[in-house]
Amino acid sequence: MNSTTSTLQAEDEVSAPVLLSPLALTWRKFKRHRVAYISLYIVALIYLMAIFGEFLTTSDIHKTSTRRAFAPPMGIHLFAPGEDGSSRFQLHAKGLKLEVDKVAMRRVFAEDEDKIIPLGFFVKGYEYKVLGLFSTDVHFFGPVNPRDTVYFMGADRLGRDIMSRIIIGTRVSMSIGLVGVIVSLVIGVTLGGVSGFLGGWVDNLIQRLIEFIRSIPTIPLWMGLAAAIPLDWPPLKTYFVVTLIVSMIGWTSLAREVRGKFLSLRHEDFIIAARLDGLSNMEVIRKHMVPSFSSHIIASLTLAVPLMILAETSLSFLGVGLQPPVVSWGTLLKEAQNVRTIIEAPWLLIAPASMIVTAVLALNFLGDGLRDAADPHAH
Repeated sequence: MNSTTSTLQAEDEVSAPVLLSPLALTWRKFKRHRVAYISLYIVALIYLMAIFGEFLTTSDIHKTSTRRAFAPPMGIHLFAPGEDGSSRFQLHAKGLKLEVDKVAMRRVFAEDEDKIIPLGFFVKGYEYKVLGLFSTDVHFFGPVNPRDTVYFMGADRLGRDIMSRIIIGTRVSMSIGLVGVIVSLVIGVTLGGVSGFLGGWVDNLIQRLIEFIRSIPTIPLWMGLAAAIPLDWPPLKTYFVVTLIVSMIGWTSLAREVRGKFLSLRHEDFIIAARLDGLSNMEVIRKHMVPSFSSHIIASLTLAVPLMILAETSLSFLGVGLQPPVVSWGTLLKEAQNVRTIIEAPWLLIAPASMIVTAVLALNFLGDGLRDAADPHAH
């Protein structure tokens, strides 16, 4: 009898349904989207690179060398010749030497087989502050001798390391995307919620404003606003103004989506019950309406981040956004504005463009995965 009872209890325990929270259900559906799941880790790595940029760089981004102008990318070699003539394992890069191309009649760089630059992990380099808290000179990877410089992605016209500048530029470009999305979130949810909840003349006024803004060509509007920024403003102030400029268009689409959701939700039973319970309009919006589609808002914002990044890149590339000495992906692309530079130093275009494409694609795939996971009707 006891064994029969225990068997029935065990079967009941096995067949008992597992209740998951909405967040857990969304995460389980998101993990099934393989591309979006991988993109999540790529985006996380990019933001970690932005946070710990100085630790990952191999040289100071402002260090110049006229002798190394337009130096080509230097490869990493695994085995170096030993003193007895045999090969030994040693991470290193080979130095560069200047030669004259007698056909093109211009100087070119070639590998110097006699000069070996040892490489290592957690090496000493230039001094910097970690998150603005404490100073250190330890870098994740680079030349063992701090006086050596290695150009893994080549050098620009002033002999500055492109890879280090891309890593530091990630901080500006990716943070503009986040800050711009936060500004768009506040404006879009506020105006869209008021428009959909109140309706009437308020709805008409806000919708006409959105249509007017969306009817203006984006690039000329951004260029006109950015051109009004005084040239003597400090870089930090210019950064925040450019962030506001790229946010001026992004909030309109979110406001439209929020308005549509509010129009469909304001007549639902739980909203009517909340009103009858004595809650004010703001409490109904904050406690019931916005949380009911917060996952959709998160997915929409994730898809908006790449648009903000491309907007900043376009403005900086056109010369009306961020300006040197601020380093961003857009200012780096500006170095490759003429055909001659691209022919002589294609890495000036390929390196920053590759980072932009990778970040934009990863964010788009991540947004698609979040949108599908947040949709209860998606399979």
